Amino acid sequence: MTQRAILCPRCRRLIGSEETVCSWCGTSRSASWWQFMNWTRGAIDGDWLIKAIITVNVLYFALSLLITTRAGGSGGFLSPGQTSLILLGATGTYPIDHFGRYWTVISANYLHGGIIHIIFNLMALKQIAPLVSSEYGASRMFSIYTVGGVLGFVVSYLAGVPFTIGASAAVCSLIGALLYYGKSRGGAYGSSVYREVSGWVISLFVFGLIFPGINNWGHGGGIIGGIIVGALVGYNERRRENNFDQALALLCGLVTIGVLGWAVLSAFINI
Repeated sequence: MTQRAILCPRCRRLIGSEETVCSWCGTSRSASWWQFMNWTRGAIDGDWLIKAIITVNVLYFALSLLITTRAGGSGGFLSPGQTSLILLGATGTYPIDHFGRYWTVISANYLHGGIIHIIFNLMALKQIAPLVSSEYGASRMFSIYTVGGVLGFVVSYLAGVPFTIGASAAVCSLIGALLYYGKSRGGAYGSSVYREVSGWVISLFVFGLIFPGINNWGHGGGIIGGIIVGALVGYNERRRENNFDQALALLCGLVTIGVLGWAVLSAFINI
């Protein structure tokens, strides 16, 4: 009987009817039934986590608009005021050096300056995060997102950026992790990932040169942070996720919840 074309359980590319292995990643179609089970289970977990990150970003943005209204300020249509952003944890040399708010390198990842800003960042997250989750696993994806975002804002602070917000540093850390993955894995699939992600990096660079107010230091720091964290935690083909990866992701989640909760509490106390 002639076998039919199927989607590769590993990279989701098409395996032709006459192929015994995926031409992109080398996965055997004969072992696809159990690999498909594992891939699907991981994808569901990753999908839930990505939706959770997006939801927190949207809720925090809505809260920043509410606090702007209560504080009597205005940042423009669907844009939070600067007072609201500072209260909720914008980072940079100003809030850190003047007020000692070191924790803002975490909270700033969930703040946005306007509706276009958050839509752009969350669209990029929605496109990039599933691939990182597929290759690294959901737990490591979240750790890369969190720690890489922090490192991006640390670089931004060291470069002297006075005031900055946005999920783009964390999203860039996911890009950095994919750069490392593609270069480290090699082969047809790894090279394909590396080329595609390199295109994103070039686009970010050009975008940062054209439009004013873009925190290129945060973007660059996020990419470097993602490469470092990605190399440290490893990806699925080198080792599967274990209890340490899950514990690290849980720690990142608890710290993030704690920081955002503290920021919201202190904001309502001070308005």
